[in-house]
Amino acid sequence: MEILGASLRICVDDLETAIPFYERLSGGRALRFERGGVQVAAVGSFLLMSGPEAELEVLRKVTATIAVQDVDAAHRLLNDLGAHILAGPVPTPAGRNLLAMHPDGSVFEYVDQHPA
Repeated sequence: MEILGASLRICVDDLETAIPFYERLSGGRALRFERGGVQVAAVGSFLLMSGPEAELEVLRKVTATIAVQDVDAAHRLLNDLGAHILAGPVPTPAGRNLLAMHPDGSVFEYVDQHPA
């Protein structure tokens, strides 16, 4: 499995106020989408999220989003290494993802850009 990059997950109260700061900081434009009632903006290496507190409480438990070439390959390797797959692989607006708890208890989201 090749790790292509990582995104820092940041929960914000007001997405519209946060986006301009992160766009200027990263020099990129926000890619916006909604998932499960949560508004999301991907800006450079940052994944900004805003929405109902109950949803954000769950999202805060995920340490980071890891971009990989192929979520299926990540799934196989994570299983082989003793990680616990919490969800997925499932389709997303940009590809597929899965949530995995590593043996140390940390939780990561793994994503690819392959349509389901």
